[in-house]
Amino acid sequence: MTDHDAWPELDWPTWRETAIGLQLRTQIVGKLRLALTPWLNHSWHVPLYLSARGLSTSSIPCGDRILQVDFDLIAEGVVLATSDGGVRTIPLAAGTIAGFHAAVLAALADLGITVSIDLKPSEMPDAPPFAEDHAERPYDAEAARRFWRALIQAARIFGEFRTGFLGKASPVHFFWGSFDLASTRFSGRVAPRHPGGLPGLPDAVTCEAYSHEEASIGFWPGSDAYPHAAFYAYAYPAPAGYGEARVEPTAAAYDTTMGEYLLPYDAVRTAADPDAALLAFCRSTYDAAADLGNWDRASLECPLGQPRVPRVV
Repeated sequence: MTDHDAWPELDWPTWRETAIGLQLRTQIVGKLRLALTPWLNHSWHVPLYLSARGLSTSSIPCGDRILQVDFDLIAEGVVLATSDGGVRTIPLAAGTIAGFHAAVLAALADLGITVSIDLKPSEMPDAPPFAEDHAERPYDAEAARRFWRALIQAARIFGEFRTGFLGKASPVHFFWGSFDLASTRFSGRVAPRHPGGLPGLPDAVTCEAYSHEEASIGFWPGSDAYPHAAFYAYAYPAPAGYGEARVEPTAAAYDTTMGEYLLPYDAVRTAADPDAALLAFCRSTYDAAADLGNWDRASLECPLGQPRVPRVV
């Protein structure tokens, strides 16, 4: 497999309808985890995770059992499984969001699980409630798999980058609200209270998420507002001079409207060494946040990890 096969082409306009439909489906499943799992700092209890076949909730506590829901993008189905052996599968295919929501509820009922979720999509202000979304939506299975393969590459480099930090750092996880893969490092200091006001996200959630100083990296497939797949990086609060910092590679630039650095996915995908290009973006944007924000870098950082080699202390 060549690098360009590993980093597939992603063209937002050509798979927009599939992307939006998939996002809404992941929200229904993600809200199951939200409803059943105790709150964890920065909403770390709600994301999905990359799996060998797609996306997974991982283990969800459900009374004295465990529930797990997987998006199997290879077999094109959503699999609900419980620790007592119950399994139900819902096809991933063209259809309505209301129909998918009803199928999820029916599968849960068959498994003996009763749960109520918020029916309003998150961070999608114009979307109707799940149960009322009767628009027929296409499903391009190959496009969904291309997105997943891109997520695998991003998660691989984000995971490598994460090994060089000793402080508090998030997992590499997939947020179904914003439909992006993200990983965050924290300075250890409390941040100014976030003003809130993010569309489709309660202020209480936003303020809790940004309660401490952070530097984040992430990847999203695009949107109608920004119809291009891209990597991003931001700091909260952004220190003085952050937007003017020199970062790598040269294709990366600070977007004043979005308040973050953006690196086009295509610039990474077509680079001579995609891994090195993305790792340079992760490092240089973090360097800008940490240096300008006066983070205690000496105590927070370490060399990148290597397989089977313990960190020297």
